Amino acid sequence: MINITEKKKCCGCAACVGVCPKDCIEMKEDAEGFLYPSVDREKCIDCGACGRVCPILNHVAKKMYEQRGYIVQHKNPAILRESTSGGAFTAIAKFTLNRGGVVFGVELTDDLIAHHVYIETESELSQFRNSKYVQSCLVGHGGGGYILVKSFLKQGRYVCFSGTPCQIEGLINYLGKDYDNLILVDVVCRAVPSPLIFRKYVEYQEHKMAARVEKVRFRDKHYGYKYSTMNVITDRNQGKYHHGVESDPWLRAFFSNICNRPSCHECQFRNRYRKSDFTIWDCFNVGRFSKELDNDKGATRVLVHTKKGETVFSEVCTDLIYVEVDPDAIVLTAKEMQESPKANKRRASFFKDAHRLDGTQLFEKYFPDTFRAKAEHAIRLTCYKLGIYNVIKMLFVRITHKY
Repeated sequence: MINITEKKKCCGCAACVGVCPKDCIEMKEDAEGFLYPSVDREKCIDCGACGRVCPILNHVAKKMYEQRGYIVQHKNPAILRESTSGGAFTAIAKFTLNRGGVVFGVELTDDLIAHHVYIETESELSQFRNSKYVQSCLVGHGGGGYILVKSFLKQGRYVCFSGTPCQIEGLINYLGKDYDNLILVDVVCRAVPSPLIFRKYVEYQEHKMAARVEKVRFRDKHYGYKYSTMNVITDRNQGKYHHGVESDPWLRAFFSNICNRPSCHECQFRNRYRKSDFTIWDCFNVGRFSKELDNDKGATRVLVHTKKGETVFSEVCTDLIYVEVDPDAIVLTAKEMQESPKANKRRASFFKDAHRLDGTQLFEKYFPDTFRAKAEHAIRLTCYKLGIYNVIKMLFVRITHKY
């Protein structure tokens, strides 16, 4: 029987839910808004299956493989514009769909909850193309759980599954063996913030805008890739809200590490050699590798970990503009790939206040719209309009070494 005594020892992957032969485990939200397994002790037969699939309890470092590294950008302008970075995942997913397969990814539903779902047509891929800065649920809505993955694999269908590194390892442990028709894509993850706090943010925005939030894009390229912004769309504003990490309360909270899942601060899955076929993540410093791709439209770093991944990439690269890069160079500045963020010292008080304050009061207390925030937003917009934003950012990176 799985028993979570330390919150940092559970990443919320839900592999234990899928493997339970008595269906006696369900994911329940705790006081911070994160999902943890809850066991019906009357149904439990103490078979130990849940403990055996837990990726944290059974984490084993992957054997080193001669990796391949690439910087890529999708050739299709529409796909590139919708994608968080360079559109690499769309190309990999299309490979799967063209073989009659299914693709699992994260969708932000109409009720603004992040769920893992699967799609079977290329036209549906757009719902996966933008980052979701909130932890996704792997059970429930749309049948996104591991049980369905296994069912499709046993039918002989190709399956492409994307997720955080801990979700990938949870799936691997649940399946218990490798499948030739399974393609695993992990997305480099800074951390997963609380769904509860995201609901508070939506409440904050609805109060401030006096309108219902219909959609959120966490990484919009309205001002270009290198100044990506939070885009909040209401039934009144026509999607005209675009604010970056300097002024949007949600991005400020997320990047201050005040609302992350406890396990993210001691993540066991931050390493270069991973169990997926592909690792993908941003390449803001793309100019170091390619002048052609340094066009402020987005670029993806791709690290290939397996022979299967090499085979797939050789097929999908026709949809991409790409350069091959030494894997050592591609991970050199990827701090988020190998180091866990430190928890904000105000984290405990922030969550305590989240229960006694409404969304507006919470964010105005911890992330107020100060003169400094307004000034920085104005300066960024001015630099963008003058066409010098990327130059200024490049100078900032060279001085601070912050990528």
